[in-house]
Amino acid sequence: MASGDRRQHHNMVPLAALISRELKSEKMEKPTVRYGHAAQSRKGEDYFLIKTDGQRVPGNSSSAFTAFAIFDGHNGNAAAVYTRENLLKHVLGAIPRGLGREEWLQALPRALVAGFVKTDKDFQSRGETSGTTATFVIVDGWTVTVASVGDSRCILDTQGGAVSTLTVDHRLEENVEERERVAASGGEVGRLSIVGGAEIGPLRCWPGGLCLSRSIGDMDVGEFIVPIPYVKQVKLSNAGGRLIIASDGIWDAISSEMAAQSCRGLPAELAARQVVKEALRSRGLKDDTTCIVVDIIPPDTTVEPSTPPKKINKFRTLFFRKKSRASANKLSKKLSAVGIVEELFEEGSAMLAERLGSDECTPQSTSGLFMCAVCQVDLAPSEGISVHAGSIFSTSSKPWQGPFLCSDCRNKKDAMEGKRPSGVRVA
Repeated sequence: MASGDRRQHHNMVPLAALISRELKSEKMEKPTVRYGHAAQSRKGEDYFLIKTDGQRVPGNSSSAFTAFAIFDGHNGNAAAVYTRENLLKHVLGAIPRGLGREEWLQALPRALVAGFVKTDKDFQSRGETSGTTATFVIVDGWTVTVASVGDSRCILDTQGGAVSTLTVDHRLEENVEERERVAASGGEVGRLSIVGGAEIGPLRCWPGGLCLSRSIGDMDVGEFIVPIPYVKQVKLSNAGGRLIIASDGIWDAISSEMAAQSCRGLPAELAARQVVKEALRSRGLKDDTTCIVVDIIPPDTTVEPSTPPKKINKFRTLFFRKKSRASANKLSKKLSAVGIVEELFEEGSAMLAERLGSDECTPQSTSGLFMCAVCQVDLAPSEGISVHAGSIFSTSSKPWQGPFLCSDCRNKKDAMEGKRPSGVRVA
């Protein structure tokens, strides 16, 4: 109960104290954030989010953050639309109130996990069968936090031309760990069989035939297709950097390096158009193609001149496309080593108990009761079920400790881990 008392005190921090804490936490002047968006539609299932007026402390402009996201829907657009309208709200609802900037940023990765799972659970309760990828980016000063499920991607281009990937593609064809996880949780992974027994196309999960191992929605596929995101948080140097967030209509056509190189020297709006143009030139319009470019610019730096990008050799493009994913982690480590990017957090486990951790940052309800760590409903002391109860992934936690889940969220957790048949509600 001691931890519960501490959380209750968080709700009573005066606004003046929070503002003072915010100002003290800013050790260098905030960067300027500029952005641009471009898209070409084929199926009408790509959606995006740009929010420039987010505030950690309502009414305090010094606590501002910006959010950017791309949602690539499949089997209809319902999941993409719902996620665009609700995901940010669910993420912010999972962050305890009364936190200063550094505490807020530390709580954000876990809140992103809770927000993704709540969005998935609520959408599935509507009975609609569509699904969506989600690549969700929050920029707070020099700190960039990215959460993703599916195969939309976010890359970082920094001074010196080094490109690093801030997401992981959750495609069964390319991700061995995800194939093993899906199979262990009760899914069947294989290619489409045609007459005569021949197998064609990419690896898919059956039932449903989805090529992805993580998404939001897709209730007709199975709970082993989880909404638990890969999360990465980095801090840029005061040289800043450029983010390119795009759906697979871009990445199936050009590599990360090619996308970054094609738009260097252009302001964000023109850069986004150039990336889309490059993808269409390489592959044509075979899928919805959406791109957001975000420039994080030092406050004393003027906008780079709009110099035209160098032409790109097509043979070199094919070479880079093959090696880009393999080199992403190496590049990320090199960036950290030379001080351009400081890695603050990275986690991709699909196990909810691992991702929600201990109860130190569990939100406290206004009624003084505990809340479900995922759906934020009030829980009486006798109602909550520890996320660690019965889990082999909680060796450092005691099963009677939080965070706690309501019975519905506990059932969902069990189904995602293959402990209960997916789609079956347990009374």
